[in-house]
Amino acid sequence: MADILYTYKNQVYANITNKCDCSCRFCIRSHEDSVGDAETLWHKKDPTAEEIKAAMDAFDFTGYEELVYCGYGEPTCALDILIETAKYAKGKYGVSIRVNTNGLANLYHGEDVIPKLAEVVDSVSISLNAPDSEKYNEVTRPQFDNAFQALLDFAVEAKDAIPSVKLSIVDVLPEEDIEACKKLSESLGVPLRIRKYS
Repeated sequence: MADILYTYKNQVYANITNKCDCSCRFCIRSHEDSVGDAETLWHKKDPTAEEIKAAMDAFDFTGYEELVYCGYGEPTCALDILIETAKYAKGKYGVSIRVNTNGLANLYHGEDVIPKLAEVVDSVSISLNAPDSEKYNEVTRPQFDNAFQALLDFAVEAKDAIPSVKLSIVDVLPEEDIEACKKLSESLGVPLRIRKYS
């Protein structure tokens, strides 16, 4: 079985699904089998909620204040399992919950899922990846035609329901795209985090 919980740079992550509704050109999963101390993040079959809870019970959360849902798939593709196991981790181990997401959950599920996320999630980091729809589609290759606007709508709605919401990009973007992303995030009222590509 693939690693369900793994650590990387003093953070603990939950790898709950390999499903993803994008096929990003830069995605690490197309280059590596694992991240951090994980042996592999490729699930032969996505874990059940009970398997995830068992992995949590086997993990020593001492020194960790946050659990980040981020693995080799889009965590909101396994929304019900995310919610159930996040409630478990929060209640039993006192960790805050962060979800690293592509922001397409409402499109994927065909409904507004933000109220469900808001019940248990403390922070959300949404991968913006590009300053406009054309560049976004080129790099992210989403399953949906209107993905970029859906991502922006998700971010705007989420910021009013979840305590901390940020957009993120990596620092390998051209400088003009980084500046355009800054302006876009300001116009939405959602902070932008510029991550180092690693």
